Amino acid sequence: MAEPSTVARPYAEAAFKLADEAGALARWAEMLAGLATVASDPRVRQAAGDPRLSDAQRAGLFIAILGGRLTAEAENFVRVLTQNDRLELLPEIHEQFEALKNEREGVVEATVHSAFELTDAQLEDIVARLEKRTGRKVRAQVSVDRELIGGVKIVLGDKVIDGSARAQLAALEAALKA
Repeated sequence: MAEPSTVARPYAEAAFKLADEAGALARWAEMLAGLATVASDPRVRQAAGDPRLSDAQRAGLFIAILGGRLTAEAENFVRVLTQNDRLELLPEIHEQFEALKNEREGVVEATVHSAFELTDAQLEDIVARLEKRTGRKVRAQVSVDRELIGGVKIVLGDKVIDGSARAQLAALEAALKA
């Protein structure tokens, strides 16, 4: 069985190509986010998994829930996913679409884990430093993780910059044991 990310990739790339050609990347990102949310809902998964439903009914369920927020192309995309039994991949498709969109726009996503709430000035400083380091626009999301004790841990794509007190204590502990 192939990994969901591998199976989702061609669908994400097709949606990206369609959106890019139409100059509607932001609109498609919004629609795919909505579809991913619907697909993640346990009640919808249960209803869509009913073997008595036809493909048209299953697609209609998703389309109806989003009530007019999908373009005709997006509705067709849902129908294709339904026919290929891939509706459960919508969260992964959305994630990969966002990665393609960010790459096109020169944006990198960063998750900043902080031991305490960051002020706007602190976050702006971190973002400015990351933008200088990467040469790209940085879109940051912040989460508070009290276990860090102090400092921040930044996840930037596949890189981790750990400036937390917890990491420094762990390094000190390892050095003392060596």
